[in-house]
Amino acid sequence: MSFSSRLQDIREGFERPFWVANISELFERLSYYAAFASLARYLHEVLSFPLARAAALAGLFGGLVWFLAIFGGAIADRLGFRRALSLAYLILAGSYFLLGSLGAPWLAPIRNAVPLVVLVTVVLMLPAIGVALVKPCVVGTTARASRPNVRSIGYSIYYTLVNIGGFLGPFVASYVHQHLSVENVFRVSAVSVGLMFFAVLLFFKEPQRSGETQTASLGETLRNFVKVVGNAKFMIFLLIFSGYWMVYWQEFLTLPIYIHDFVDPNATERMLSIGPAIVIAFTVAFSVLTQKIPAFRAVLLGTLVSMVAFAILAIHPTVYAAYATLAVIAIGELIQQPRYYDYISRLAPAGQQGTYMGFAFLPLGIGAFVAGPLGGALLHHFGEVQHRPQLFWWAITAIGVATTLLLWIYDRVVKPSSVKPSAESVVKPSGESSEG
Repeated sequence: MSFSSRLQDIREGFERPFWVANISELFERLSYYAAFASLARYLHEVLSFPLARAAALAGLFGGLVWFLAIFGGAIADRLGFRRALSLAYLILAGSYFLLGSLGAPWLAPIRNAVPLVVLVTVVLMLPAIGVALVKPCVVGTTARASRPNVRSIGYSIYYTLVNIGGFLGPFVASYVHQHLSVENVFRVSAVSVGLMFFAVLLFFKEPQRSGETQTASLGETLRNFVKVVGNAKFMIFLLIFSGYWMVYWQEFLTLPIYIHDFVDPNATERMLSIGPAIVIAFTVAFSVLTQKIPAFRAVLLGTLVSMVAFAILAIHPTVYAAYATLAVIAIGELIQQPRYYDYISRLAPAGQQGTYMGFAFLPLGIGAFVAGPLGGALLHHFGEVQHRPQLFWWAITAIGVATTLLLWIYDRVVKPSSVKPSAESVVKPSGESSEG
């Protein structure tokens, strides 16, 4: 097929809902990563939470998204994509605005009536509900509003826009934090997703079903959860791999606080753009370079590369070393993330690939929940108590290396590298750069 013919297919192959949903996803990711990049410092510096509690609360914010996403698809299917997507952006706009207004005078009566930690915890749960609805709507719209001959390109567009949002979010956060205040980072996020609420209402039309299997009901999702939990081999892998995310999420949960308190007090958010930028630039190249490596071996190699990256910051605690650390983490992510989904599709029993792929995100949630309290406690101990903050990154590196070692032992005992694809196995598009 000629290039002009292929270009014509792309121009005609996507209905308007595809573009509306995917462009709105770019702004949703921009808002999410702007908020996430600033959250730990906001909780610590503005709301005066102790370091350990601030990191734990930020971990709650990151972790809930991935647990609730398990059920988001069923809810979106019941409501319809247009209603679910508009509701999601309305929830996100309100919750980001509330998050940025926690110290505002007009919330003083509520702050005086409710312990601040309870109020913050409740407000942090709200964005997770919105994000859990957005993801299945956008991915489902990509499937329904794309012709079969360009659907794979549609998922590539989705993946690219997600990473562009992840790249722009920390830059927006850094600019707003420097020129206005950190509270306004969350208000800008609220405006961004608020505009998407109106965009969906005005321009999004419910995409037609194309014969795909209906999303599982909540009851079916719960039954599928029980089936997955009953597969000991799979659950052991997910629990071990959660160690990767316990370490990975430190770049959002504790790295900004560490840089601000112990290295350079200037804005830290913009450095978090380096990972998505590398992923955008080198995804295709690394896909070609690693395509002949067995799936589990690629997961093992990528995990090792990302985990030892934090040793760079332990050896040389500077802003430039932080950039180098984030770059090496992204390289490890490029090696292992696409092959991680490949491996899970091979491990899943025949006929259960969809269920297993849905639970592939479970380690992200477990990792975020543990990463907050763990990272906060370790940084408090080594940084504020012992005044030897570099030891914090050696501890984080040790956890990452231990995770890699456990994966290697799992490989030796379970021998997942020899697993062959089942007749119905499919390889899903790779997940997001910064959240899977």
